[in-house]
Amino acid sequence: MKIFLSESLVDYRSYTFNYALYCIQEGTNEIPEIYQRGFLPYSNKFDFQEEVYYMARSLRVDLRLFSETSENKRVLKKIAELNPEFRIIPINDFYSEDINFQEFCLHFAKERFSEPLSDERLQYILKWKSLSHIFEFTLEGNVVGYVLTVMEGDTLHYWFAFFDLNYPAYSLGKYMMFSVIDWAKKNGIGFVYLGTVYGEKALYKARDFKGLEFFDGNRWQNDLPQLKSKCKADEHFEMDSFKRDTAGFLSGLS
Repeated sequence: MKIFLSESLVDYRSYTFNYALYCIQEGTNEIPEIYQRGFLPYSNKFDFQEEVYYMARSLRVDLRLFSETSENKRVLKKIAELNPEFRIIPINDFYSEDINFQEFCLHFAKERFSEPLSDERLQYILKWKSLSHIFEFTLEGNVVGYVLTVMEGDTLHYWFAFFDLNYPAYSLGKYMMFSVIDWAKKNGIGFVYLGTVYGEKALYKARDFKGLEFFDGNRWQNDLPQLKSKCKADEHFEMDSFKRDTAGFLSGLS
């Protein structure tokens, strides 16, 4: 992998000059180390030839410490009446060009994502070389959700999840996340990465699972009270501003 810095936000009044840390993946076998070092896949620019990752405060589950909680059991008991099932589809066997699948994902993103997911970005993500498997969930035989994952070695990244919003009483999102984590543990995977954790809204990821750790820029740690304090203190972050401040450097990679 190649690691590099890109000039980011600047506050000249306090002599604060931030440089964001990125890396370029050079081989699939590097994926576990890339996630271990705190990086996540960058999907906001669609003309990169390489797979670029950014470093951020992120969350993972150490599956050596994972076990069912009372909340997990409650969700499983409730949804059992709808005969939930899921299957794991290698990306090469999944027909991602299905218009119904794409509309399903874009509709969910429009309703629930804080950061817009355009059709162009969805196409870019689906062509990401390291995207390896899709978990497809059904209730009573009807498809109700998808999880896009990166799996390599002892690592699984729960990257994007999309689900039917017509089941509010069944905590479908919680059920899907638990199911993927539980499957990963039963199949010998060491860590499940759950993406970034910024702001109080992101704390839903940190409420229901044992074995949680967050990356603080230097190491993985399990001080969840500190994580909650950080999330509550996060200032509002404008993604458009971030794109503007980093686009000049990153454009040189395409």
